[in-house]
Amino acid sequence: MAARQPRPVAASEPILLPDGRRYDAYIPAATKTGQYYHYTCEFDAAWAVLATFGYDVPLDVQLDLVGLDLTIEPWYEETPGGVLIHGGEIGADYSGDYTANFLARATGRAMAPLFQVHGLTADPVSDRPAIEAARRRGALVWAKITVDFKDWTPATWVTPSGLAYPTVLGNDHAAVVMGYNRSGVVMRDVLGPTDTNWDRAYEYDVPWDRFLQVLTAQGGDALAVGPLPRSDT
Repeated sequence: MAARQPRPVAASEPILLPDGRRYDAYIPAATKTGQYYHYTCEFDAAWAVLATFGYDVPLDVQLDLVGLDLTIEPWYEETPGGVLIHGGEIGADYSGDYTANFLARATGRAMAPLFQVHGLTADPVSDRPAIEAARRRGALVWAKITVDFKDWTPATWVTPSGLAYPTVLGNDHAAVVMGYNRSGVVMRDVLGPTDTNWDRAYEYDVPWDRFLQVLTAQGGDALAVGPLPRSDT
């Protein structure tokens, strides 16, 4: 797929919203009603990012670009050293049945080519200064979190090649940072209301401390995604 110039979006700059919320940088990310399937949050968050920049990329196309590994269905065990999840190479592909297996997932490293093939940056960011800088330059931040930023059971994902990834066991999730202020970040979360939380909004605020705690639990797995810098030459 040939890269093309992303659609311009509103400048990432301070904004006061009609409901009184004020952000130092804010871009209203695209949204849709609910996820594709129970465990496609990585792709739903990616859709929101891509659609904001003018690319409506359906799930089947995303899966083709990222890769779907069904050679090993993820499973877990509790060991004296903690919970181990055994699955595929999530640094390269999405691993598992996204319709049924709550362990199925991918990392930002696997998702990055999906953004890059559309002519966007996909730079790892894992701390507050980097996330704030990304938002100020007009990037959105695709991030691995937990559902509703709730507490988690720490786990380690182990691949057939022996690579290990810090992660969480039962409430793995992905969503998009679309703004921030001194108090915290504002998220775009297309999961929306479900039977686990009928009050879940598609846009909500999270204090910085909690956001960074949850991000760290997922190995600091986040990508700053935005248009490539313009060349003055």
